[in-house]
Amino acid sequence: MKILFTGGGTMGHVSLNIALIPLFQKEGWETIYIGSQDGIEKTEIKKLESVPYYTVSTGKLRRYMSMQNVKDIPGIFRGIAQARSIIKREKPDIVFAKGGFVSVPVIIGARLNKIPVVLHESDISIGLANKLAYPFVSRIYSTFPEIAEKHKKAVCIGSIIRDDLKTGDVDRGMQLCGFNGKRPIMLVMGGSLGAMSLNRAVWSNLDRLTEKYQIVHLCGKNNFNKDARADGYAQFEFVREELYDILAVTDFVFSRAGANTIFEMLYFKKPMILVPLPLSQSRGDQILNAQSFEKKGYCKVIRDQDLPNINLPEEIDEFYANRQSYISAMPQPQNDGLQRLFREIKNYA
Repeated sequence: MKILFTGGGTMGHVSLNIALIPLFQKEGWETIYIGSQDGIEKTEIKKLESVPYYTVSTGKLRRYMSMQNVKDIPGIFRGIAQARSIIKREKPDIVFAKGGFVSVPVIIGARLNKIPVVLHESDISIGLANKLAYPFVSRIYSTFPEIAEKHKKAVCIGSIIRDDLKTGDVDRGMQLCGFNGKRPIMLVMGGSLGAMSLNRAVWSNLDRLTEKYQIVHLCGKNNFNKDARADGYAQFEFVREELYDILAVTDFVFSRAGANTIFEMLYFKKPMILVPLPLSQSRGDQILNAQSFEKKGYCKVIRDQDLPNINLPEEIDEFYANRQSYISAMPQPQNDGLQRLFREIKNYA
């Protein structure tokens, strides 16, 4: 049996594929990948063994009027032709798509070859790329039950937590960050690309925040601030396996509201202050994710546009004082999502 994986643009569109690939390889499946030429998926998949990587042209359709939408259309059609050719030659039994605009030409190329396609949607609403792909897929696996309630092709499998996230070590985490553990540790993260509004809020309050907290800050690629220095402050552009150890020492999180991240924090019972991407920068999926978690008592939500006007240290102090109420609201960890998805894909194939 052979399975073709696709998805890219951010780590959220790649990490699930990275978790699934070894499971299929262990059972003797041949695995191949189609991604973009310059996306993060190429770097990450190249690290895996025995996964041929093919590239196709792609384009991004924006939700606002832009001439770039018109300019990107030829790239999308070129990508469809490229994907169709690769899939015709490779003859996979099934295609699994995680999202991102590179997945759209691959999904259409698979449909043109009459290869079944299943995809995964992490967020509480279907993203634009997955909406475009929806007519061409056979099944959607979702994290939030709201997706399955609205779409007849959807099956809710719950949250997916990678097993490697559970291998973190406190001593390694402390050593990595240079922390002593005498103050609570706050993890700041804005996704693989970073979040400048969160970065600026932390940097402008760094001295006050580090009086009470130790901060490990994942600022995003090319966002490193060499002038941001304080006792108990550790800054990284991006981490991979080191994240496991960082999570082991984290007491609470100040973060964007991407679905993968917030479900991982929920699994580890890390109280969360969530600052979802605003509508000016997104389709509103993170806002809905955060609202869902807030209703259940898992997090505190701060609007991105409010960050410059609030007293962030006071907000964090109040949140930390009430942290136990958030922890108590969180359910006991359940980690069957990855294995269930693995079984679902195999059974469907």
